[in-house]
Amino acid sequence: MTPEKTILVIGTYDTKDDELGFLTDVIREQGGCVVTMDVSVLGDPSNPTDYSKHDVAEAGGSSIQAAIDAGDENHAMQIMANGASLLAARLYKEGAFDGMIALGGSMGTDLALDVAAALPLGVPKYIVSTVSFSPLIPAERLAADTQMILWAGGLYGLNSVCKASLSQAAGAVLGAARAVQAPNPDKPLIGMTSLGTSALKYVVPLKPALEARGFEVAVFHATGMGGRAFESLAGQGAFACVFDFCTQELGNHVHGSNVSAGADRLTNAGAAGTPQIVAPGCYDLVDVVGWQDIDPKWDAHLKHAHNRLITSIVLEAEETKQVARAHCQQLAMAKSPTALILPERGLGEWDREGADLHNPDGLAAFLSEVDAHMPDNVAGYRLPCHINDAAFAEKALEIFDTWRADGTITV
Repeated sequence: MTPEKTILVIGTYDTKDDELGFLTDVIREQGGCVVTMDVSVLGDPSNPTDYSKHDVAEAGGSSIQAAIDAGDENHAMQIMANGASLLAARLYKEGAFDGMIALGGSMGTDLALDVAAALPLGVPKYIVSTVSFSPLIPAERLAADTQMILWAGGLYGLNSVCKASLSQAAGAVLGAARAVQAPNPDKPLIGMTSLGTSALKYVVPLKPALEARGFEVAVFHATGMGGRAFESLAGQGAFACVFDFCTQELGNHVHGSNVSAGADRLTNAGAAGTPQIVAPGCYDLVDVVGWQDIDPKWDAHLKHAHNRLITSIVLEAEETKQVARAHCQQLAMAKSPTALILPERGLGEWDREGADLHNPDGLAAFLSEVDAHMPDNVAGYRLPCHINDAAFAEKALEIFDTWRADGTITV
């Protein structure tokens, strides 16, 4: 028989003892095992936990007394977050648990995000929080496979409403630990960014071509959170090579959209030494939240309502120059081989002659600005084609195959 799964339960047992106990009981009732970790500072649990608050603080090179002496709850919780992250990572490496669940309000959520980020992709990570899905949580704090559950009615004490959330969360993390198929570390992975195939179609020829070469391909939806997951994994060195062909999120960030993957978009593969082939797909579109009032600064711009969630703003020529400079600035920091492919006839399906969002002036300004600021460490390739033409995918594969042959890409 397969051994039962063990779940690491994390929380402040001094203030949420009953709730954490209920969560633990449900996991055990479903046949799971539990390891408990207390991240309190001032109080103590009603019963000892497997890992005490003292164990947590000491794992980070500090102590509970230092947290108390800090005299500031934010500083104290950061001490505990550091210790909990390091301790959880060590315990997982030792095989002590199979999935993690943390419970908290804003303070506990802050800590839980750090713990989730410290665990590898494929480890079930559940955060039950009173601020789940809130704009308080920036994209860059979320690990690539974090799951969040809203802790409805859970601010203080047990009740039937919060029990409904907690019992679902207990079943979710245990079920995930039982069902998860972790990534295969023995198969080299390609990270690729894109939007849907109505806008960017290169995934259709490239994915099977790369798989035929013995690589696995993960395509990330570049609408903020997808780019964040891509950057997070790139920073961990998870990819043998990246095909970063939709960098629209960088333009979103430059122009103040909250559909952002963070300020480090287009940097983590280069920082990790991962070879990267880049193209600025949909560089001239800034996505904004479609159901909110659109900033008046976009009133005179061409717009495309993609659906009820996303509206795309088409940038004008001077605005595309800002995006071009941002691409060059980010790529200039790369420590890895970097190729930048620049199709001259459009960088999105809607940007073709005769199409609704055709933007020849914006593209000309963007390409000219890239030429003026191209970093010395980047190999540029201008192509007389559209990003969705076969010639684009063929050029990307040509660069990839050259890198494989000369040892730039190692697997």
